[in-house]
Amino acid sequence: MDWNAHLRDQLDWHWTNQLRPRFDGLSDEEYLWEPVPGSWNVRRREAADPVLAVGSGAYVIDYAPEADPPPVTTIAWRLAHLVVGVFGLRVAAHFGGPPVSYDTFDYTGSAEQALAQLDAAYAAWNAGVAALGEDGLLRPCGEAEGMYAERPLADLVLHINREAIHHGAEVSLLRDLYLRR
Repeated sequence: MDWNAHLRDQLDWHWTNQLRPRFDGLSDEEYLWEPVPGSWNVRRREAADPVLAVGSGAYVIDYAPEADPPPVTTIAWRLAHLVVGVFGLRVAAHFGGPPVSYDTFDYTGSAEQALAQLDAAYAAWNAGVAALGEDGLLRPCGEAEGMYAERPLADLVLHINREAIHHGAEVSLLRDLYLRR
């Protein structure tokens, strides 16, 4: 059995047939729509709360790792999380991708640009997983992955699959709510 193909196909089938098509046609207004007051978002630096604002460009993301209670987040925030926190950090740590962090990422106020960032991050993750092979799936994740440090990379791949499906479904629900607001 080719476990690498099965792990990759689990996410890729869902991504290709369900999630990514749901993001097509995303407008800038919808991308930045705040479903409740106080939602975390991607916003122009000058409009952001300096206590929460992180990022390197004209747009920043609201971010505080230990927020309690966790905030409601926008489509823009969730896409940025997928790009940086789900795919980007792991591509950098395990597949030789460029360094990325919430603090240094160049966020965008454009839905089209955000989807391009997402597509690139997903493609890099998928290519990295495809290149692992059996030995790569069995190697320990290492210190970059905290609680996954001693676990095989296959466990991290399963975790990222869950994260991508979970956050993609949240974006889909927010799109449904936006259309019916």
